[in-house]
Amino acid sequence: QVQLVESGGGVVQAGGSLRLSCAASGSISSINIMGWYRQAPGRQRELVAGITSGGSTNYADSVKGRFTISRDNGKNTVNLQMDSLKPEDTAVYYCNVRGIGFGKYDYWGQGTQVTVSS
Repeated sequence: QVQLVESGGGVVQAGGSLRLSCAASGSISSINIMGWYRQAPGRQRELVAGITSGGSTNYADSVKGRFTISRDNGKNTVNLQMDSLKPEDTAVYYCNVRGIGFGKYDYWGQGTQVTVSS
């Protein structure tokens, strides 16, 4: 069974930083996309950032220049460094890993709360 466990959420003042991490356990194919999504109350879940096993990244326009996604393929870990946080970044952040080769899969973490105060 595959599990994703997020950590690093918390409360921070606007302009501050947080670093989220997500570790995947279990057997997953090496060719995949790992990413972070977020969902704020009353809003749709949105992609924050994604990174392929090859290192290609994609960011939501709202976080470009402020957030940095990275991964360790050997550890099946993905991180999200969040700098210059804004109150509108407040949301539950979810880790995701999606297989894009044979035996496609899509797993989600339980979510971690990020609260940015003004």
